Amino acid sequence: MEFLIAGVISLIIGSCASTGDLPGGKTWTPIVLNKENIPVKFYSRKNPYGEFSNFALFPIKVDGKLWGTSEHYYQAHKYDEVKLQEYVRQAGSPEEAAKRGRNKEYPKRKNWKQVKDQIMYKALVAKYTQHKNLKELLLSTGSAPIIEHTKRDKYWGDAGDGSGLNKLGKMLVDIREKIKARKL
Repeated sequence: MEFLIAGVISLIIGSCASTGDLPGGKTWTPIVLNKENIPVKFYSRKNPYGEFSNFALFPIKVDGKLWGTSEHYYQAHKYDEVKLQEYVRQAGSPEEAAKRGRNKEYPKRKNWKQVKDQIMYKALVAKYTQHKNLKELLLSTGSAPIIEHTKRDKYWGDAGDGSGLNKLGKMLVDIREKIKARKL
């Protein structure tokens, strides 16, 4: 039943998770070992390494539920109420999930700032352990820094000029290293 639901979610969001979600027939960023450890920068799922975006269409199963993307899981957990979490989980796209999760009309959980990193990390572990092709792409980055390169986010990204915290990129590096060490 869960796989049937996964298929329906993939159809709803206009993609099949096994073939990537990039437009124009482009599928995966080529999996080529980054021997020079050149920093890997990503943001849009339409560009190289866009698969690293939380908006990339890779369903994850966490806590016995299927989520359309890691963005769905993250945004839903801004709320304590199961009803609101379900409202976000059932969004037809990651963009819609983000919009629902950012809705200021609904009360956020009081400890959001304390738990948001843990919630993101849990979603990312699911994403990179449940999709073999993503795990291979992550490992192909070698020992390079991974950077969410955007002016739009100074917490999860690099603020576009390197001054941001780049929490998302650092989490991906941590997960990559744990996969290499067979800890995940």
